[in-house]
Amino acid sequence: MRIASWNVNSVRQRLAPLLDYLRDVAPDALCLQELKCQDDAFPRAEIEDAGYIVETFGQKSFNGVALLSKTPLEDVSRGLPGFEDAQSRYIEGVVADGAGGVYRVASIYLPNGNPPDSEKYGYKLAFMDALTDRARALLALEERVVLAGDYNVIPAPEDVYDPVGWAGDALFKPETRAKFRQLLNLGYTEALRAVTDAPGVYTFWDYQAGAWQKNLGLRIDHLVLSPPAADRLKSVEIDKDMRGREKPSDHVPIRADFI
Repeated sequence: MRIASWNVNSVRQRLAPLLDYLRDVAPDALCLQELKCQDDAFPRAEIEDAGYIVETFGQKSFNGVALLSKTPLEDVSRGLPGFEDAQSRYIEGVVADGAGGVYRVASIYLPNGNPPDSEKYGYKLAFMDALTDRARALLALEERVVLAGDYNVIPAPEDVYDPVGWAGDALFKPETRAKFRQLLNLGYTEALRAVTDAPGVYTFWDYQAGAWQKNLGLRIDHLVLSPPAADRLKSVEIDKDMRGREKPSDHVPIRADFI
């Protein structure tokens, strides 16, 4: 079972590389973030032609999340339970693994939160609290759960090219990192750190100042696994090559294979 996550930064602008990714990497389930389109504008036909079932939670010009799956999606819900939100940032569903098991997968686009001295940061922290509440409730189901997406959280100094320069940013503030640890401390596992502790492993490079060419990156896209999912984790890959293609997203996909 292969589950991937990718902030595509406008699905219509990134349709060609998305279709390439579905063909070449062939995830069984793909979580997309930052669609930047409403549901009726999503390129559903093209993705269905590639062999995927599509569930979206879109928003005009901003945000938006989706689930793509090779098998039917069940128990699909839109919006983070218990969190009143006008923005489209959370979609959840259940996918079959082809061997009699299922995974409950969520695509998450967590708020950026900048500037940190504004109400945007309070919104970010409140969203993280609600996500932790949802994650706690999901643990009670004892299912294989994958909370995937753009968390806009830099977990540790080794996950950013300049920890000192980013110290006051909403993505790296101590309060942000503490909230992320609270989520993990429920009993969840961050997939990448289960397989490597290497520094300088990034999923995002800004479009400005030659960040990609200089490898001035951040690791802010994560796969967070419940214990039954973590027990089946085989490998994790970051598809860094996608950032070097023509008209790329500023994020690259991260994916996990499960036995």
